[in-house]
Amino acid sequence: MRADLLSRVFSLLPERSDRPELTGYYGMLRDYPARGGKGIRSELLLASARVHGAQPQAAPTPGTPWDAALWLATGLEMFQNWVLIHDDIEDDSEERRGRPALHRLHGVPLAINAGDALHAYMWAAVHRAGVPGGMQAFLDMIHRTAEGQHLDLCWVEGRRWDLREDDYLEMVRLKTAYYTVVVPLQLGALAAGAQPHAGFHAAGLALGAAFQIRDDVLNLNGDPVKYGKEIGGDLLEGKRTLIVLHWLAHAPQDQREVFLEQMHRDRPAKDPAVIAQIHGWLLDSGSVAHAQAYADALAREGLTLLEAARADAPDRAAAQELLGALQELATREA
Repeated sequence: MRADLLSRVFSLLPERSDRPELTGYYGMLRDYPARGGKGIRSELLLASARVHGAQPQAAPTPGTPWDAALWLATGLEMFQNWVLIHDDIEDDSEERRGRPALHRLHGVPLAINAGDALHAYMWAAVHRAGVPGGMQAFLDMIHRTAEGQHLDLCWVEGRRWDLREDDYLEMVRLKTAYYTVVVPLQLGALAAGAQPHAGFHAAGLALGAAFQIRDDVLNLNGDPVKYGKEIGGDLLEGKRTLIVLHWLAHAPQDQREVFLEQMHRDRPAKDPAVIAQIHGWLLDSGSVAHAQAYADALAREGLTLLEAARADAPDRAAAQELLGALQELATREA
């Protein structure tokens, strides 16, 4: 996250209290934002604002389009952080951005409460932006993300593996694509006083799905230092990914049986040695390459759609930068 956004995040959050318990609570609110993160979604929002004519300012004047864009980007970063707190609890994750997840440090009840509070402070940032349509875009983003998360969690809870690749794609479009690409593009336009192009929807869904598939690939073969999450965590959490669903459709019966036996266990009961073996089977199969090729095709589709949508952009140079940033996003190495 860029320094000016982090400063705005912290400006909305309390810092000290006479009560040590509340000072500790305020520290929890600041924990995930302070850990950094790439700020991918806020950067896309700001890039979209530039494309639509918002002029960057070193010291933004309140009420200007760039100031509004920065406040919406701040809200988007706060959304990302409270969602991650809850997501880590729901997935029983161990790490976030190279450190123990918040609930591992403070317990589940306190972490849930901190996530709820960050959600409320997010709306303060959206309110400060004062952008017509901004609140509705955030509401739509939360609704779609929650729907996708519900599908994901239902499949895990139900131990369901009778799924197709299309099921996975529907889930990630809801869970990832809206808040990663679709809505940041729309919010940037709104901040600049423009109407979001209808083509942002299809382009964002394709690019967001490509982003998530690439993330699934990195979870198996990424650099743990650059990736910031535990490698192989998706297997321990029983995540349905394009890689695993493709592999299950082609794996030998004995490997399928071993896999399904482990996936019917809760995370603490999984055998690390067997999970490592399954991890190796996936890497040795053609399923990772299949998923990467699928992501590449989606990225090309999304970029083509976005280029058509931005053919009449007020700032053509910014439009090219946006396309480059989205290409990097969908094919990233970390």
